Amino acid sequence: MSAVATRRAWAELLRLPALFTVPGDALAGAAATGLRPNHRTLLAIGSSLCLYEAGMALNDWADRAEDAVERPERPLPSGRIAPPAALTAATALTAAGLALASRAGRPSLAVAGALAGTVWAYDLALKHTPAGPAAMATARGLDLLLGATATAGPDHDPRSRATAAAPSAAALAAHTLAVTVVSRREAQGGSSTAPLAALATTAALTRLVGAGTTRRPSVGGDGDVDDGGFGWRRRGRSAPGESASRGSASTGSASRGSASGLAPESGPALRTATPERGPAPRTATPDTAHRALRGALALAYAGTAARPLFHAALNPSPPLTQRAVGGGIRAMIPLQAALAARTGAPVTALLTAALAPAARRFARKVSVT
Repeated sequence: MSAVATRRAWAELLRLPALFTVPGDALAGAAATGLRPNHRTLLAIGSSLCLYEAGMALNDWADRAEDAVERPERPLPSGRIAPPAALTAATALTAAGLALASRAGRPSLAVAGALAGTVWAYDLALKHTPAGPAAMATARGLDLLLGATATAGPDHDPRSRATAAAPSAAALAAHTLAVTVVSRREAQGGSSTAPLAALATTAALTRLVGAGTTRRPSVGGDGDVDDGGFGWRRRGRSAPGESASRGSASTGSASRGSASGLAPESGPALRTATPERGPAPRTATPDTAHRALRGALALAYAGTAARPLFHAALNPSPPLTQRAVGGGIRAMIPLQAALAARTGAPVTALLTAALAPAARRFARKVSVT
């Protein structure tokens, strides 16, 4: 087999276009903590990518007998990749993912260990059981929490930051659960129940991430919250020597790029600035921009996921069901971006959303299912 054919076989085995859906997990987790992404966030992304691809290789290794009947064109049953090579790749990628997570600190390694264990348990034991979709959903939720704990690092309480990221992890897990249930019928088709349930989940999540006010993280301690340059404030601790009589929000240093409401450490938390403490456009305009961004990302999520699901519900044939699964996988990107925007990190949201065009383009060349 030529080198080009070998590379394509590995791209199919690892489902490379789906990789674009992975960085958003860690970025959404970082946004949910109220901290700016840092070098530990990059370590979490690297760990996530390795563990995700380990799961892809292990999945095909575990399903090689089933794929020989239902999907003989896959790399393993077609003989383009030997099963021992796929298992070796899964093992090596798992080790690499855990090593990268360990560089971000012990809490991150603990989350990555739980994530790796969930991935291996799903592929080897749980995939074809009723617990399979829940295991897959747990893996995605843990991946987002990995980004949160890694971003917090030793300077902030990882447990409180992970708690702050829990709502975002639950939303991503709910979407993953719905898509995984649909995927269980992608080779046979024949049921509209799962696509309809996934449509209902998509509608609920669209409302969650697109409506209401921006949920700015409220985490105890002295960490700053990244405002992404929009100028909103949250309660925080006063800097040493700060006068309690000032009674106004003060902006953090430009090098830190955040804005924190300062209050005396022994006194009540400072409330959001009122119109008489500053010009109205400074607080009104950011809220309007946040709402517009969240709404646009929520619509992008709904459009990416709902249309193929609707087609699969009308005609649950294997090709349309596989398209619905592919759409659900790609929809994770705008969902991750919407979750970041909902927690007050518009720059992170836009960076995450920028991955969607590449995922769509490469998915035309290599299937993500």
